[in-house]
Amino acid sequence: MKIKTLMDFLNKETAESLDRQEGHSSDVDDVTLHDENVVYIENSRMENVRDQSEKKELLVSGTQWADQNMGEILIDLGKLGREDIDRIISRQREKGLYFGEAAQELKLVDENDILHALSIQFGYSYDQVEKSLSKEMVMAYSPFGEQAEKFRSIRGQLLNNWLQPDQKTLAIVSPDSKSGRSYVAANLALSFSQSGHSTLLIDADMRAPRQHVIFNFTRRAGLSMLLAGRIKIEDLDALPDQISNFQNLSVLGCGAVPPNPAELLSRGTFSAILRELKKFYDVIIIDTPPATSYQSDIISIASVVDSALLVARRGYSRMEDTKNLVSTLSQADAKAVGAVLNQY
Repeated sequence: MKIKTLMDFLNKETAESLDRQEGHSSDVDDVTLHDENVVYIENSRMENVRDQSEKKELLVSGTQWADQNMGEILIDLGKLGREDIDRIISRQREKGLYFGEAAQELKLVDENDILHALSIQFGYSYDQVEKSLSKEMVMAYSPFGEQAEKFRSIRGQLLNNWLQPDQKTLAIVSPDSKSGRSYVAANLALSFSQSGHSTLLIDADMRAPRQHVIFNFTRRAGLSMLLAGRIKIEDLDALPDQISNFQNLSVLGCGAVPPNPAELLSRGTFSAILRELKKFYDVIIIDTPPATSYQSDIISIASVVDSALLVARRGYSRMEDTKNLVSTLSQADAKAVGAVLNQY
């Protein structure tokens, strides 16, 4: 990974001043979250191949290029032999099925094989085969489900109203724990990577980090050791972790949970790290701790990012705490670009 140049910052800028990043107080009404910026998401449900094909119309009956491409892909994946293609096409014509449906009906492939082939055919990341990923990764496990569409909607709004060459760091914040903040951060990062954007997800929740659980890696070297200047040069090539099968997605985990998160985040090193990482990524998503409990962490993070996306949980997050978080973002001069109301 192209992160070795971080050593220059960690060796000589560990005490960089944050003066230019200090926010200015403004009235909370200046950062109101309008209805059109609020996205409602609910628990996902897995859809079968027929649902996905009908809803997305990825395959059109009688379109030979689609049939041929899928057949060739399944052969390349070792799921079909060339002798199977004629049987599938015959069944397809006999019953008016899609190629994938005919192949499944003949029990030559299963649903996961078809989704894997579709992911290659239409250029999105799908990792049903990767059993190590948490089922929370709906963008991987159910890419055409209703929940995935919600994340695409959020991504679309951010692409239109937020992402710019000089504005690419987005903190995912929430007033409380158990609001689904890490879940939103992980799926939103994968959503951006699926759209072809080089994406980095940083776990800056150094109180109770979760991204290493969601993506199932155990590396102790991570953000906390970068901030503390304790990364060995031989470890830099392994940071961040490249997530298998997702060519545009990398994750920088928290690493070892430190005893002094607030002090580490308040150092100029964090700002230096983000400035350097912006050179290599189109989008940087940052998971954060709950604001009500760890306001100092949020202020430090908000002061060095471009914008923030607020996550609240219906029937759980308190309105007063949510308003206080918006005010905190305003004081740190971080723009609140929208909100997600999570329901589960």
